[in-house]
Amino acid sequence: MKLSKENLKSFTPDKVRNFSVIAHIDHGKSTLSDRLLEITGTLSTRTKNDLFMDKLQVEKERGITVKAQTASMVYEHKGEFYLLNLIDTPGHVDFSYEVSRSLYACQGALLLVDACQGVQAQTMANFYLAFEQDLTILPVVNKIDMANADVDKVARELAILFDYKKEELLLASAKMGIGVKEILDAVVERIPAPKADINGPLKALLFDSWFDEYRGVICLVTLESGQMKKGETVSLAQGGARYEVLDIGIMYPEPTPTDCLYAGQVGYAIMGMKTVREARIGDTIFSPKSPVKPFPGFRPAKPMVFAGIFPIENSEFELLQDAIEKLTLNDASVGIEKKSSPALGLGFRCGFLGLLHADVFKQRLEQEYNMSVIITAPSVRYQLKLTNGNLIEIENPADFPERNYIDEIYEPIIKATIIVPTEYLGNILDLCQKKRGVQLDMTYLDEERVILKYRLPLNEIATDFYDKLKSLSSGYASFDYEIAGYEPADLVKMDILLNGKPVDALAVITHKENTAYLGRALCEKLRKAIPRQLFEVVIQAAIGANIIARERVAPLRKNVTAKCYGGDISRKRKLLEKQKEGKKRMKQVGNVEVPQEAFLTILKND
Repeated sequence: MKLSKENLKSFTPDKVRNFSVIAHIDHGKSTLSDRLLEITGTLSTRTKNDLFMDKLQVEKERGITVKAQTASMVYEHKGEFYLLNLIDTPGHVDFSYEVSRSLYACQGALLLVDACQGVQAQTMANFYLAFEQDLTILPVVNKIDMANADVDKVARELAILFDYKKEELLLASAKMGIGVKEILDAVVERIPAPKADINGPLKALLFDSWFDEYRGVICLVTLESGQMKKGETVSLAQGGARYEVLDIGIMYPEPTPTDCLYAGQVGYAIMGMKTVREARIGDTIFSPKSPVKPFPGFRPAKPMVFAGIFPIENSEFELLQDAIEKLTLNDASVGIEKKSSPALGLGFRCGFLGLLHADVFKQRLEQEYNMSVIITAPSVRYQLKLTNGNLIEIENPADFPERNYIDEIYEPIIKATIIVPTEYLGNILDLCQKKRGVQLDMTYLDEERVILKYRLPLNEIATDFYDKLKSLSSGYASFDYEIAGYEPADLVKMDILLNGKPVDALAVITHKENTAYLGRALCEKLRKAIPRQLFEVVIQAAIGANIIARERVAPLRKNVTAKCYGGDISRKRKLLEKQKEGKKRMKQVGNVEVPQEAFLTILKND
């Protein structure tokens, strides 16, 4: 049975199932979504596109899902036809806000676990995200056709962590199509139908949106009650504005227009919005004639990691601005602010949800807009309690006030979950200790793997923690975190001075314990990166008025005594004294030219 405008009304709420797929990165989420679409005839096998749900080039290359996708399909079960709405969610911790809002539109979820890798950190995080929203969670063990698949071991892990019995598990291989039909049967039988009232007033949840350059903002909606018709006027509870529904339909799997959406169904609506910021995620859509109580609001995505993005050629600033504006049309979670750096010229200070989010944003700028950019070392947002009682937030070291105006500094803290094989446990405990971590819990998942829970400062993991974690565990450790508020910390701003003048772009905020080591390392790097001048360059790391590290770049020296072939030594001494005076004057008036390569060397955190 094919879905059409005429038969859409026949799918009453009891014939609808809304579910999502949640998993750790690379456990086969997008592949399973494709097989579900193929088996239900939504995506023809002849014209199939591998990883249909991964639309972006960066998603296909890295094998990760960055943007949640939705698709509807019709499935026949025991002679009855059901409308299944699949919402594919990202797997990485940085995009957990995408996962949470997608789950809000569902009644159930497929928890996908790789039969070779077992339960990973994000499997646990996504399970609890779905569990908190009271969804029915069906465990699926994927990749059972692989030579090193160990279904019994995965079954034991799922029993220990989530209390699943072995007979509850669905065994599948999404790549080979094994067990996919059984998954569809389980979705119909075990996931409840949405509680929806088709005769009530219109009440719809806006749970996602993206920008189309020809049609404007496309909103994904799920209806709790009533009907949403093309041509009618609707209101948004948070935005307060009114819009006309210009087009409405379902994702089958591409946008397919219909005249109406009914309670319990998931679809898209185009309402003439110009920017994604008008379509606030978690907003309630209702008819102005019959106001309804809004849905409890989603927390807006809050940037946690900040970095500067600058064009390599200053003449390309306009092109970069244009590219960033276009990218943020589809990603309202990125905070953008124009910045001027004495070292790197004009650019932007951007706020991201996490490190992968920043990396993906940079990759999309380079791939989709052909931009060459420098991205500065990431920093985080601190809270400062001033002596006058005010509480301010700062993420750029250049904005840090003088120490005598600060009463207390608070840094963001995360609660980290790390799953690691026992043979690498010592390395990981040592790494967390160095990063000022506090161990909360250590549980043995089985004789081979351990679950560690740590409290860690966000600024300690914002640079190279994930890379070190992977290298120290030969790639086997998995990592997930959630923000756990702010805690007071002994932080200081460290300035880098060149011949006594501070360079804003090189200032860093760091813990007092790390200052001596970090100061020496930065000065040493700069000494190698700054070319020799005609005068001495003194590089210093300073905290307030205290110098904690010092290096010097020796001046280039012209041999002024070369022409003195004989005579008294005082002739040579006189020429050398004259040269010394000249260099002293030059040092007072001359600026130290810091090449861009020097900044790039500093920004690469070793």
